[in-house]
Amino acid sequence: MSGTQHHTPTAHVVVGYTPQEGFVAVQLSPPPAEYVWHDRQAAHDRERFGPGNGYQQWLAVDLRTGAVWFGDTDWRTRDEEAAPRLPGHRRAEVGDGALPCPAVFAHPLPHRTTDERGGETWRFFTVEELYALARRILPLVQRVIGSLHRVGPAADLEWSAEAATAWSDLEEACRHTLDASGTPVWPVPRMSPVPGWRVEVAGFLARNPELCDPAWATATDAELDAYAAYEPDSGYGGVPGRVCAPAGVRIEEGYAFYGHRAALYACRAAACGDRTPVEAGVWLHTSDAGRSSWEGAKVVGASLADATDCVLDHLAETFRRAAADDGVVLTGLTAHLRQQRAEERTAIDETLAATGEELKRLEELLKEIRLVRNTVLTRVLSWTDGRDDEAIACLASLSPAAVAEWRERLTADRSDPTEG
Repeated sequence: MSGTQHHTPTAHVVVGYTPQEGFVAVQLSPPPAEYVWHDRQAAHDRERFGPGNGYQQWLAVDLRTGAVWFGDTDWRTRDEEAAPRLPGHRRAEVGDGALPCPAVFAHPLPHRTTDERGGETWRFFTVEELYALARRILPLVQRVIGSLHRVGPAADLEWSAEAATAWSDLEEACRHTLDASGTPVWPVPRMSPVPGWRVEVAGFLARNPELCDPAWATATDAELDAYAAYEPDSGYGGVPGRVCAPAGVRIEEGYAFYGHRAALYACRAAACGDRTPVEAGVWLHTSDAGRSSWEGAKVVGASLADATDCVLDHLAETFRRAAADDGVVLTGLTAHLRQQRAEERTAIDETLAATGEELKRLEELLKEIRLVRNTVLTRVLSWTDGRDDEAIACLASLSPAAVAEWRERLTADRSDPTEG
């Protein structure tokens, strides 16, 4: 979906969890039967369930590798505030967008069944039964991992409508019943069609092309990701919510949208055609063609800080043509050039501020030095030792005229009698 080919892994049971290997990787430890019960008549909640009711067996799936394994929790753990000791995320906790990394999901298996009379029975599974269940769901796991969106060069995983449907089928396939002998019976795994309320964003955009933004064609990965992550205070989020809000289009409630990032990356890939989208900064500063283009367009001694918007636009067009010749499409080019200019101007502002601070410091120091000099000059002039103005001016780094003026003021002050 992103214009990059990715390998789809094969669903498999993890080594060490098969009968041929003696199940060396797992040891189940269910609670004794006397610790597992439900007393509806108990007066207090803490007395309603037995201490073994917290025991949980689970299946885990790594959706990046296709690995499936199983295990259990420690029934002796009574800390209700502790996080569930599962090897991965619960499907309901993750939502319908990007998958976490690592993309490991754990599905707790139900153990309690109720008969027609309301009687409750707990059935914990053996290693052999869990292995058989893991084998049964492999086709469903394969459908999930085969239909997930893999976005960008890193193949980031994102739910698709089909993958979400397949996971729902997987959960249903893990709901057992008991036959007359107490043996667990698992439903036949089904491959349900994608329901109409689960909608791919790519399909939504294909049906509403007027809502597509031409800026996606040259947007950076970060810009597309931010667009896909749109979350309003109310209503739909993601791409549909983002494009419909400014257009005044309202989407009926009840839908779930999938493949937000994948759809945007696909739109950009389609716009780029056979050229590869590359972030402008990466191409300009790391590729041979980009560095050559940068040096060729830059006037010797010139700085982007002094470039006007018109100059930046001209540079951008120059770089776009050079990139096209190199077989790439530059993303975020205008923003990159403006950011570079802003950084250079910030550096110049910092130089100006530092210069101003230093000048202020020197001016304060100069005031102090002048005050000392004036005091000393007054003393020297008061000596009337026969030295002329030129000789004293040389010592004080003043002009003879300034010394003469200073002497006249000093003489005038002395001739002015002080009236008591």
